[in-house]
Amino acid sequence: MAKKFKIKKGDEVLIIAGDDKGKKGEVLKVLTKKDAVIVAGCKLAKKAVKPSEENKDGGFVDKEMPIHISNVKKVEA
Repeated sequence: MAKKFKIKKGDEVLIIAGDDKGKKGEVLKVLTKKDAVIVAGCKLAKKAVKPSEENKDGGFVDKEMPIHISNVKKVEA
């Protein structure tokens, strides 16, 4: 049976624990198997990318990493 969360894609959330504590952002994706969410502009990591059609130069790109769902709180607008 699939897990159900009260937080859905597009919701505004507040991060209540971790390095980005106090930041607000929109949920981009909900990862039900990991019990995590990806929040826009929060928990950024540098990722090395090779040159490709999209990115001619390659280099480093900032990427949002998953945050456990217990560390975010839905903000009522």
